[in-house]
Amino acid sequence: MSVSTLGVHGSVGEVFPTAVFRDALADAGPSVRVVSDGDDLTPCDALVTFAYEERFLDAGLDWIHSIQAGVDRFPFDELSDREIALTNSTGIHGDVVGETAVGMMLAFARRLHVHRSNQERGEWRKPAWDDAFPLRRESACVVGLGTLGRGIATRASALGMDVTGVKRTPTPVDGVDRVHPPADLHEAVADAGFVALAVPLNDDTEGMISAAELAAMREDAYLINVARGPVVDQAALVDALESGAIAGAGLDVFEAEPLPADSPLWDREEVIVTPHAAGINDEYYERVATIVRENLRRLSAGESLTNRVV
Repeated sequence: MSVSTLGVHGSVGEVFPTAVFRDALADAGPSVRVVSDGDDLTPCDALVTFAYEERFLDAGLDWIHSIQAGVDRFPFDELSDREIALTNSTGIHGDVVGETAVGMMLAFARRLHVHRSNQERGEWRKPAWDDAFPLRRESACVVGLGTLGRGIATRASALGMDVTGVKRTPTPVDGVDRVHPPADLHEAVADAGFVALAVPLNDDTEGMISAAELAAMREDAYLINVARGPVVDQAALVDALESGAIAGAGLDVFEAEPLPADSPLWDREEVIVTPHAAGINDEYYERVATIVRENLRRLSAGESLTNRVV
């Protein structure tokens, strides 16, 4: 497989400027062109994209690269049938997603989200004496210990938190005191002040946090979701928040995105909502370009692609 023309789909502009990304690959070897909705894709041998379109299947592409780690929107079987390789951008977000997740923990512990809301209302209001607490005496259970989960765990550990985790293969992980298998999920979350989700979305993880798991958590615990929205039963989460079964939630992902304007999650003080932005940073395009460059090199050398999913 060789690539003479690499397309950059216009949808990457939702994350970083297409022209900036195109220019970052200008000397990578193949011709690089930006393609928008409706543009002819047949001149392209490969495509870098954020979105998925059905027409990709019949455009004569040999390789598609997703700028995200999650590729659940792509039809694996159809791509395989057409011998179209699919790669993703896993491995590049551990630091920034870890910072986002632990940042939410810090916000809840130090009541920063409440202070910001008070500022917007022009209110000078100190928290109750027992509202704020230090993270060093708290515990975090990180569900999923891949790149994202390890990024959360190492940062939580650095702040003095006791960190446990849940991993399909419960082998030791740096910064994690104890690793549980998925079968012990209820036990793992039961003692944690924060439960942080960092699993990919698949048949095993869809709906893995439902009413039963939320009931297993402490009443003063917070759920942090930087994984995928459908990993959590959102209706059950709303019920748990409204009933006081858990203290709050920091949510970067949702079942429906954008989060509908009528969602009750918007109006709860103990919920932090961010717009699926945990991985966004000013180095994002460079990190993706590094993977694309490496795979272009591998293709030229006849080597297997890195981060290959299909």
